[in-house]
Amino acid sequence: MRTTTKIQLMVMMFLMFFTWGAWYGQMGKYLIVGLGASGDQTGNAYATFSIASIIAPFFVGMISDRYFSAQKVMGVLNIIGAAILYFLIQTKDPDAFFWYILAYTLSFAPNLALSSSIAMNQMQNPEKEFPSIRVLGTIAWIAVTNIVGYYAIGDKVTIFQISMFTSLALGIFAFFLPDTPPKATGKASSLGEILGTEAFVLFKDRSYAIFFIASVLVCIPLSFYYAHANLSLTESHMSSVENKMSLGQVSEVFFMLLIPFALSKFGIKKMLIVGLVAWIIRFVCFGYGDGISSEWILYLAIVLHGVCYDFFFVTGQIYTDNKAGDKIKNSAQGLITLATYGIGMGIGSKISGIVLDKFSTTDASGVVTHDWTSVWMVPAGIAAVVLVLFIVFFSENKTKAV
Repeated sequence: MRTTTKIQLMVMMFLMFFTWGAWYGQMGKYLIVGLGASGDQTGNAYATFSIASIIAPFFVGMISDRYFSAQKVMGVLNIIGAAILYFLIQTKDPDAFFWYILAYTLSFAPNLALSSSIAMNQMQNPEKEFPSIRVLGTIAWIAVTNIVGYYAIGDKVTIFQISMFTSLALGIFAFFLPDTPPKATGKASSLGEILGTEAFVLFKDRSYAIFFIASVLVCIPLSFYYAHANLSLTESHMSSVENKMSLGQVSEVFFMLLIPFALSKFGIKKMLIVGLVAWIIRFVCFGYGDGISSEWILYLAIVLHGVCYDFFFVTGQIYTDNKAGDKIKNSAQGLITLATYGIGMGIGSKISGIVLDKFSTTDASGVVTHDWTSVWMVPAGIAAVVLVLFIVFFSENKTKAV
């Protein structure tokens, strides 16, 4: 790959994750503090990304793969996204906000598949070349959350203004990316190919079926983290919350580098169990930590992000890849992504909002107080149930790939 091409792809990843990171982790605090939204309204707002994640494969599979170059589709979508954000930042009504953020996530979600397609199309050896390009996305997320934290704008509409400008920049920049022409011109994509139903054969393996169910269920606790961690840490008296939360992404990079060693040393089952145990510990820490008397507990909850995410989700992707084999590899990865980020995160976002409302009280002057200990025990309990299910029914057999 040429150096100029690599730089282009790195800039693409940086802009895309900078745009996403500016608002995603902070949206819950903005809605509740800035717009006075309820927990249910906040959960619904986060569920829009899951809705978009379910719809995105149809868009990419039926339209961009057949008719238009990927970089042009990315350009148009991000310019549209910037226009939607312009109207979103004008609204002060949480109900109207839902429709704007739904429209925006529908324009943004396809970027995840499109960016991978554009990058992979330029590579001779994706296994070696892709990580050095993708890591710019994590660096971007760390950078933008630190900017948000430094200027203390996590509850301000500024987070969406930042995304509006970077979305426009990515939209324009995308047209100058290397050409990635449609690969299925004249060929209709079947519903099964898009949804990954070819991978259903993997469910004949009981252990993989248990892993699949566990992956969907553990996305419910994950949704609590994205929707409520920022506000929870703020109300737990932690200062510069966004800056400190970025340590989670630093941890993610560190533990991702440990995966090859850990896999060879401990195997799939032990790694997945460690990931689930880390989820439980993390939520207990969120529930009982305090920024005044026990801030170290909150730091522990933050840095456990790397163990939680990498040892379960990334390791799970590797497990899926090994089980599926070359023949249905793409279908299997598509199916697990649809089930987790689409169904699991969608259910979790809705539940997280309902739970927050249940453990919230409003005094006579209208001040809302949240019982965060009770809130965080719910995802901790769900993660514990998943852990028991996994320990009892999952076995690391040596079945060959399909």
